[in-house]
Amino acid sequence: QQDLLLHSVEKGSLLLIGATTENPSLEINPPILSRTSVFTLNLLSKSDLIKIAERALNSDEVLSKRNITLEKDAENTLVRYSGGDARIMLNALEIASSLIKRINGGKQILTAKIIEEAYLRKPKYDKSGEEHYNTISAFIKSIRGSNPDGAIFWLAKMLDAGEDIKFIARRMIIAASEDIGNAEPEALTLSVSCFNAVNAIGMPEARIILSQTVAFLASCPKSNASYVAINEALRDVRDFPTTTVPLHLRNAPTELMKDAGYHKGYKYVHDYKNHFTEQEYLPAELSSRTYYRPEDIGKEKEISARLKLLWGNTKNRR
Repeated sequence: QQDLLLHSVEKGSLLLIGATTENPSLEINPPILSRTSVFTLNLLSKSDLIKIAERALNSDEVLSKRNITLEKDAENTLVRYSGGDARIMLNALEIASSLIKRINGGKQILTAKIIEEAYLRKPKYDKSGEEHYNTISAFIKSIRGSNPDGAIFWLAKMLDAGEDIKFIARRMIIAASEDIGNAEPEALTLSVSCFNAVNAIGMPEARIILSQTVAFLASCPKSNASYVAINEALRDVRDFPTTTVPLHLRNAPTELMKDAGYHKGYKYVHDYKNHFTEQEYLPAELSSRTYYRPEDIGKEKEISARLKLLWGNTKNRR
C-alpha cells in the first residue's frame, strides 16, 4: 500500500509528514524512505517528564477532575521507570489512577507502590518491533562477548516483556555453534537440552534453566571457526559450480562404474596405522583450500593439535 504514495511523493503533489515509534528503516518502504528526511527525537529529561506528568494531572479531561496528588517518591518512580518515554509514563499514570481505589483505600494520592504496580501492568514491548530486535541483539552480543551479567540482564528484560521462551532458547542454540563451536562442544548439547527443558517445564521455572544455560554460554571460550568454514565452503560451491567428485571418492556399485575408474585408488583408512593416511578429499580446483581453521583455545586447541599431528604443519590437508 505504501507504494501507492510513491508517484505522488515524486511529483511533489503530496507532502508526506509522519511520526512513528518504530524504526523507519524497518517499517517504511526503501523507495519512499529515500525521498524523505528522518528526524530522531531523543529521550526526555527528568524535568521534562515531571512537567508532562503535572500537566496531565492538572489539565487532562479525566485526571484533572480527580484532584490526584502525586507523592515525591511516586514522582521519582514514575519518571525512573519510564525510560525517558513520555508515552510509557502517561500510560502508567493512567493505569495508576485506576488502581488508587483498590490499593489506597480511595484516597486520591499516588504512592510509589501504586506506580510500581502500574508499571507491572504496562503493555509489553512489541515482539515484531525495533525494541524486540535490539534486545535480542544485545543478548547475543553479551554471550559472544563473554559477559554473563549482561546476557542475564537482557534475558531478564525479555522474560519480563513476555518474550517467547522457545524463541530465546533457539537463539541460544545458534549462538552455541556460531560463537562457541568446538571451543566448547558441550555448549551445543546444553543449549539443546535447555530448549527441550523449557518446553517441558514452562514459565516461571524455565527462567532458571535459561539463566543457567546463558551463564554457561557466556562463560565458555569462543570460536567462530565452524561458522567461517561453512560460509567459505558455500562461497566456493557457488563460485565453482562445475566441480566434480574425485574418482577415488566415488561409489562404484556396478562393474561399469568400476571400469570407468570409480573408487579406484581410494585408501580405506582403517587399513592404516592410527586409522589415517593422506589422500585428496577436495575437487581438483579446490585442492589448496583449508576451510576449518580451529582456534588455539578451549577444546579446539586439542583439535588443532590433532590435525597438525595428522597432516603436519602444511596448510593443505591432502
